[in-house]
Amino acid sequence: MSDSVPAPDSERYTHGHHASVVGQHARRTAEREAAYLLPHLQPGMRLLDIGCGPGTITTGLARAVAPAAVTGIDLVPEVVETARQHLAETGLANVRFEAASVYDLPYEDASFEAAHAHQVLQHLAHPVAAAREAHRVLTPGGILGVRDADYATMQAWPRPPEIDRWLEVYHAVATRNGADADAGRRLPSWLSEAGFVDLEVSGSVVVFHEPGDVRNWGYSWSERIVQSALAEQAVEYDIATPADLQAIAAGWRRWADSPDALFMYVNIEVIGRKAG
Repeated sequence: MSDSVPAPDSERYTHGHHASVVGQHARRTAEREAAYLLPHLQPGMRLLDIGCGPGTITTGLARAVAPAAVTGIDLVPEVVETARQHLAETGLANVRFEAASVYDLPYEDASFEAAHAHQVLQHLAHPVAAAREAHRVLTPGGILGVRDADYATMQAWPRPPEIDRWLEVYHAVATRNGADADAGRRLPSWLSEAGFVDLEVSGSVVVFHEPGDVRNWGYSWSERIVQSALAEQAVEYDIATPADLQAIAAGWRRWADSPDALFMYVNIEVIGRKAG
């Protein structure tokens, strides 16, 4: 690990690992969240999933590259265990989950033909260092796929002032943690700086309009803004008071109950290749 990169436990994950956060992440699938990457994967490609969370994307990627081995890593052992429980339900035999830091991957150079990181770089104080470490473990010609949201593009209708305040709080907490909530727009420059070439850049818009999706999104954030690490950090950093956060939560619930509710935001997706 470079001396310029802090130990992993010195960084703070803005979302944390409250059940409301992990539960939301467990809704993710490779077919939806990694659709930009799947056409580039082939059977037999060894793949590393960085920041795998509960593993639902990892197992989808594993089906695409089977029978090759897929490794999912996350920094938090409890989350890794959640991923292993999910894996047991799939019956897949070509996946393993391990606790590891993206800043100091415990793998030899050129160990993987592909790597993937979904909504990871936005939370790191040193995203280029992380991308360089992914670059190291890739074979010549190997690919890295990254996808991150751009919180500045998040729009709600109706747009209560509480959701505007939520965005202010989120940006402020992420910035205080050394992260970038608007990371999507920076992905191409980060990967270029890390040594990747032949970048393929795309984008996709997430839209919540169906009542079930709206209620899931709105009520999830109403819980996360008062119970997750985001709430704890906002209060600790004097960015918001508990009363502020309760008001934001109420605004999210009112939005989720509106018959006209719609929420949208942009994800930026980049595939970079290691020269070889």
